[in-house]
Amino acid sequence: MRALTVVPDKPGSLDVGSVADPRPGPGELLVRGVALGVCGTDKEIARGEYGWAPPGRDRLVLGHESLGRVLTPAGGFAEGDLVVGVVRRPDPVPCGACAAGEFDMCRNGRYTERGIKERDGYGSELWTVEADYAVRLDPRLADVGMLMEPTTVVAKAWEQIQRVGERAWFEPRRVLVTGAGPIGLLAALLGTQRGLDVHVLDRVADGPKPGLVKALGATYHHDPVDRVLAALRPDVVVEATGVGSLVFDAMAGTASYGIVCLTGVSPAGRSLTVDAGSLNRDLVLENDVVIGSVNANLRHYHAAADALARADLGWLSGLITRRVPLGRAAEAFDAGEDDVKVVIALPGD
Repeated sequence: MRALTVVPDKPGSLDVGSVADPRPGPGELLVRGVALGVCGTDKEIARGEYGWAPPGRDRLVLGHESLGRVLTPAGGFAEGDLVVGVVRRPDPVPCGACAAGEFDMCRNGRYTERGIKERDGYGSELWTVEADYAVRLDPRLADVGMLMEPTTVVAKAWEQIQRVGERAWFEPRRVLVTGAGPIGLLAALLGTQRGLDVHVLDRVADGPKPGLVKALGATYHHDPVDRVLAALRPDVVVEATGVGSLVFDAMAGTASYGIVCLTGVSPAGRSLTVDAGSLNRDLVLENDVVIGSVNANLRHYHAAADALARADLGWLSGLITRRVPLGRAAEAFDAGEDDVKVVIALPGD
């Protein structure tokens, strides 16, 4: 079969080549790949900045935003079921969090991840997955189900926001999402599903993003962040850019008892001048909270599956701005001017 592989730490090693067909073990599904989403992590691995091959191997099968159909069922799944595979696996020790099923909160870093860390990903014509780490999707999501993994990230973020907020009376009304990439737009989707007044801030003024936000019933902004924050005073900020200056502006610009959830990863090596005393004073005196959120466990996958099943299919389709075949997968790693989500179509569906 064909697969999208890379040599971690080696820039320019991205390749579509032949690998052995997988054989499902006990309790595993054999799945025919349908599509694969491409995200910033995949691009970092392709640039040689990140990633680990399976032990004893040089190449890693890339891809963690999966979508496929079951060929050989197991564990309550049926042939033809539309499924995605969970990305992370608990560490083998395990730590207390992994032992409790909260492997997204692994304490010792010995977890593994499909397509990222020491386990082959889902970027192949066929793949296997343990039935316990597969999640069934509504059949209506056959064209957009590869959005499941990024939706799990924001499902976890909203869960964490809710848990933090409920340390006291908590009825948020207004949320600002910074960044209108896939994570930001999906965070906005879940915000509207919660009945909140959702605002999205991004630097572009045209292209598909403003229309996607408007179609949610949310409000799009491209003014300077300090102006937007001053006008809105949001109860919640979901930060999805990783831009350092935006992070600190968000921390200083919420309403009292505000919660800022960071989902974007900032690049290292950049310095900012921050009035740490003023920021600390505001956080303490207003009972504000800043939390980071990354990855997802099985609970978040099921929450994401429910959220996608409730979403408008036309809107979800609008997030996918380019589809390329597996044979031209390298094109998915070159950013287009109006790209939101780029998808690699795998043969067989």
